[in-house]
Amino acid sequence: MNSIVIIGGGHAAAQLCAGLVEAGQGARVHLVCEEPCEPYHRPPLSKAFLKSADEVSQPHKAADWYREAGITLHLGNAATAIDRAARTVTLRSGETLPYERLVLATGTRARRLPGLPDGLDNVAMLRAVAEAHSLRDRLAAAQEVTVLGGGFIGLEVAATAKAMGRTVRVIEAAPRLLGRAVSPALSAHVLAAHREAGIDVVLNATIDGFAIDGTHLVELNIDGKRQSIDLLLLGIGAVPETALARAAGLDCADGIVVDAHMQTGDPAILAIGDCTRFPDRRADRPLRLESVQNANDQARTAVATLTGVPKPHDVLPWFWSEQGAMRLQMAGLVPAEGTPGHVTVRRPGPGANPNAFSLFHYVGGQLVCVESVNAPVDHMMSRKLLEAGKSPDPAKVADAAVPLKNLIA
Repeated sequence: MNSIVIIGGGHAAAQLCAGLVEAGQGARVHLVCEEPCEPYHRPPLSKAFLKSADEVSQPHKAADWYREAGITLHLGNAATAIDRAARTVTLRSGETLPYERLVLATGTRARRLPGLPDGLDNVAMLRAVAEAHSLRDRLAAAQEVTVLGGGFIGLEVAATAKAMGRTVRVIEAAPRLLGRAVSPALSAHVLAAHREAGIDVVLNATIDGFAIDGTHLVELNIDGKRQSIDLLLLGIGAVPETALARAAGLDCADGIVVDAHMQTGDPAILAIGDCTRFPDRRADRPLRLESVQNANDQARTAVATLTGVPKPHDVLPWFWSEQGAMRLQMAGLVPAEGTPGHVTVRRPGPGANPNAFSLFHYVGGQLVCVESVNAPVDHMMSRKLLEAGKSPDPAKVADAAVPLKNLIA
């Protein structure tokens, strides 16, 4: 019984498979996926995939690669139970897989609107490729799109739908867009850009009821007013998939709790990706992050742990999002509002373009985060600054004539 069983079909699971194959461990691996296909790239699903019926999902690796690597695939056969004492995983088919090491890469599920029934024919979510296919079909027939939630996925779909000629409105309960992920200054720019593109954005909104006719959502009550619904996308966040871990008695707190080596409280079980809550020295608190970069980096940490050369996870977090003409790139973690000693320095982007700039965030004189809009070179250089622990003079940062690469040495 020397198998490594991986439960999950997202970026973290795919990267872990690749890392274990590179380490010569492919023949030990069993990959258990709830979906009936190999892991695929998810970011395109909210953008190019929705625009054309000719677009197809992009697998991380072809089926032949898994076979040649010796990895055993269990597709469309979700894990239903973990027996930690026997070290086995039971699948929906009834099959039982023994493991020496188990890795949970279960990701997240879309948050649902309380009280709204499942299966309505004009209500969509977007986490998996089957949902993307359904949303694409519904977009083709819709004239008006309502997006509930002003997070990354909601805004990406809103921008895509607008580019397709749809009338789009975004309904956000918080006082600003992307409130958990970006600074107020960047949030304000994103709001202005979407409104300038013709998207109706409502903030501080309250949903206090809805009307359904058969399997069709007819209306939402928004701030006490009835609003007709043609197509609704639920983009109100994601919930970590912890049901298996909880049932197995593993510690969970808005995610599966792991240490710096991605190990749970059970030395035989690891967890990686969007489903984990892990220690982070930069934030000085446990975090749960939803990003491709975090999934990939945690998979690399897990490979090190599984192959007996453990190395603590200590990686600069970075994120990106494409929303119409905006490419947002963030390095580090933006300070919470009201953080003492927080100073923001704006650096103009290339060509004096008002829609291209970077925001450098200092706390107590230390550079902790950089947010870039349509400034990819700034993003790459700022990552190097942060990784090196450099905090260049804010006056030099604000001077676009001073190349950031000159400030790294």
